[in-house]
Amino acid sequence: MTPLHPGRLLILIGLIVAMVGLLVSTGALDWFGRLPGDLRIKKPAGRIDIPWVSLLVIAVVFNALVWLARRLFL
Repeated sequence: MTPLHPGRLLILIGLIVAMVGLLVSTGALDWFGRLPGDLRIKKPAGRIDIPWVSLLVIAVVFNALVWLARRLFL
């Protein structure tokens, strides 16, 4: 198989960004930052959110997609 050309890669990245934007605008990603293990510190002066587990889930999914893309296209 031939490697993914830079133009096609940019189109693929653009489509992924558009899909994530659509999910955010429809509210499908409301779970982000609210999983068990995510830290939320509320004080009178403000609030700090540290979405550890949410970022871990996103990293695992992203790595799985990259692995799958490499297996299919390279």
